[in-house]
Amino acid sequence: MKSKLLALGLGGTILAALCCFTPFLPFILTALGLSSLLAYVYTDAILLPILAGFLILTGYALWRLKQK
Repeated sequence: MKSKLLALGLGGTILAALCCFTPFLPFILTALGLSSLLAYVYTDAILLPILAGFLILTGYALWRLKQK
């Protein structure tokens, strides 16, 4: 369970960081046919809190692994 939580946290952090700091998200949304969502999703008001949430999740998973 704990390793799944860590994998989810790390995967989400990496994906959110790629979407925040590189033009990765427009390519994904265009390939999925959801390019109309770019105006709503590709803003720092959405992506940075998602990145912060995944960083907190990763930190929590690491903390739980060190407890045992």
